[in-house]
Amino acid sequence: MPETSTAFSWEVPADHPAFAGHFPDKPILPGVVLLDRALLLAEAAFPDKTIRQIGNAKFLSPVAPGEHLRFSFRAGVRGSIAFEIDCAGRVVASGSLIPAS
Repeated sequence: MPETSTAFSWEVPADHPAFAGHFPDKPILPGVVLLDRALLLAEAAFPDKTIRQIGNAKFLSPVAPGEHLRFSFRAGVRGSIAFEIDCAGRVVASGSLIPAS
């Protein structure tokens, strides 16, 4: 089976409710919001797969309100889906998702 890949863009809304209280003087997007968006986009990219679990996730750089993110997904021969989230060339998160068998 050949490897496939796809990508999506998302501008983080400056008024996203997750910024409330996280943190008042320097808001950053919680990692759980990045994972939630990655899961939704992965299932859109690979509609024949249902994500069962997060294999791993690394958060490498904070995301601020209004930033433009690019979510890239790559599926390999073993069925897992690798993802990477970047902002203007800066990788902010990466990991893998495991679909149901």
